[in-house]
Amino acid sequence: MRRLSLLVFFLIAISLAAPALSAQFIGAPVHNDFRDTSILRPPTGSKVAILVFEDLGCPACARAHPIELQAAEQFHVPLMRHDFPLAIHVWTFEGAVYARYLQDKVSPKLADQFRTDVFHDQAAIDSKDALHRYVQHWFQQHGQKVPFVIDPTGALAAKVQADFDLGKRLNVTYTPTLVVVSRNNYQIVCGPPPLTDPTQLSPILRAAIEQTKTVPAASHK
Repeated sequence: MRRLSLLVFFLIAISLAAPALSAQFIGAPVHNDFRDTSILRPPTGSKVAILVFEDLGCPACARAHPIELQAAEQFHVPLMRHDFPLAIHVWTFEGAVYARYLQDKVSPKLADQFRTDVFHDQAAIDSKDALHRYVQHWFQQHGQKVPFVIDPTGALAAKVQADFDLGKRLNVTYTPTLVVVSRNNYQIVCGPPPLTDPTQLSPILRAAIEQTKTVPAASHK
């Protein structure tokens, strides 16, 4: 009996240590290192969504960004964006705070435009001073005034940190981490190599939407 108990314990330990094998909308299932996959769900009222963890200073994120926008518009699905500022990019956490300020205090649409423009002009922003100059000019161009203190209570920074912590909970290790999610399933589009091709987003989205037409949604409490 003791040998059996030890064997069961050993098998459970191995299963917990092994990478998860995720079902996919198209293609063969692949191993991944995601942990808490309960967060891989579309928002209430949607069957499929695009989820991305991104860093404003990441060149790969800049390349994926217009593809994400186009796919979300084409397939009429939500784009769930989460900030995941990497420590090697010294200005991106603060850049995300500016985006949150625009989203919460001015206009979500203007915040989206800010992110798009930052990705486009990414090569010109290589320090916090460069970011401040860029933000000052961008705000002026869009009829806004940069507050003397952008985040006096730290609430905006806390939201950026919460996104980052959510990514750590999932075990995000690369940016962008781009995932198509449904109520029952998910498929990684971009993440650890070799999953680095954002142009696969549209075919995966199409397959996910087709799957939701044939597979009943599971109930989640």
